Amino acid sequence: MLKRLVFLLVLLIATPVAAQHLDDRLADPAQELRARELSRELRCLVCQNQSIEDSNAPLARDLRRIVRERVAAGDSDRAIMDYLVARYGEWVLLKPRFNLQTLLLWLGPALFLVIGGVVVFFLYRRQRAVTAPPAAPLDAEEQKRLAALLDDGERR
Repeated sequence: MLKRLVFLLVLLIATPVAAQHLDDRLADPAQELRARELSRELRCLVCQNQSIEDSNAPLARDLRRIVRERVAAGDSDRAIMDYLVARYGEWVLLKPRFNLQTLLLWLGPALFLVIGGVVVFFLYRRQRAVTAPPAAPLDAEEQKRLAALLDDGERR
């Protein structure tokens, strides 16, 4: 039983190590760091909500290779991103750029918050307007008339 637990523990520890791709690292540590940072900003097109740095999909491996080739060739970060967007579309970016096409994506949450605030404000005002003020107390004549109506109702 203890051997099985140790084996499972070793597997759990070894899994993240297996995810590292040691064969495609760049020789220059600064370039490797830059390639990893860029890879964290790119979406795996297979996994969709995972960066290509974290994905083990074959397409993610190919994209990491492209990023490393371009970094090694001396391309700027912007040029590398532009190349990948031109090839795969805006979807490849985990954080979409702010432009006319993504305006609603970036401003949508704030817009919904403002619309919700306006709706709550008007509902609150409407609720306050509908609530009637408390009735004034009855004077002596109204109390006699009410008593007469109640007595008449009890006799029926």
